[in-house]
Amino acid sequence: SLASQGVTQEVTPPYFSVKEAVFPFVKFPGVDTILGPEMKSTGEVMGVGKTFGEAFVKSQLGAGTKLPRPTDAVRKVFLTVKNNDKPRAVTVARELVTLGFELVATKGTAAAISEAGIPVQAVNKVTEGRPHVVDAIKNGDIQLVLNTTETRSSQSDSKPIRQTALMQKVPYYTTLPGILAVTKAIAAQKEGRLDVKPLQDYF
Repeated sequence: SLASQGVTQEVTPPYFSVKEAVFPFVKFPGVDTILGPEMKSTGEVMGVGKTFGEAFVKSQLGAGTKLPRPTDAVRKVFLTVKNNDKPRAVTVARELVTLGFELVATKGTAAAISEAGIPVQAVNKVTEGRPHVVDAIKNGDIQLVLNTTETRSSQSDSKPIRQTALMQKVPYYTTLPGILAVTKAIAAQKEGRLDVKPLQDYF
C-alpha cells in the first residue's frame, strides 16, 4: 500500500505527463479507426513537459504522429463534428485561425463556424458528390482532420475520411477532448522548441 511505503499525502509533480496508445490500424486496410471497447494497442508512449501542450506534442511524436505547424506550406484543418460538439468546435476553430491555419468543414459544421464570424471553406461530404473531402485529403490539401460522430449513419458516412487520413498519414482526432488537446499542443509547438531531458531529471 502507499501507506506502507511512507506516502502520506498526495504529491503534485511540477510537470505534465501524457500517455498515448499506439494502434496498428495501418496494417489492417479497411478497418474503421473509431475506437471500440475490444481494441488492443501494440504499445504505449509517454510525453513529459512543462505544460500539458508540450507533453501532448511529445506523446504524439513518440507514437509516430507529426502535428502540423502554421508555417507549413499547406496549413488547412478539416472539421466535421456532431451537433453537441459544435459550440466547443467553434472555440477550437477560432484558436486554429489565430494560430495561422485555414479551415475547411462540412456544410453543417461550416455553418456553425461561419455564424461565429470565423472564416471557413465548406466542402462536400463523400455522399454529396465530388469534389469532396476525401479528394482534398488525397490531394494533400488537408493537414489535420478533426472528426466526431453521433449516430451509426454519421459514423458510416465519415469512415472514408478516417481511412483516407490514415493511409495519407494525416493526423486525425475523433473525440472532442482529443481535438481540444491537439489545439493546445499545436499552440505549444508554435511557442518554441521542445525541451528534452533525461527521465531521471523528473524524479
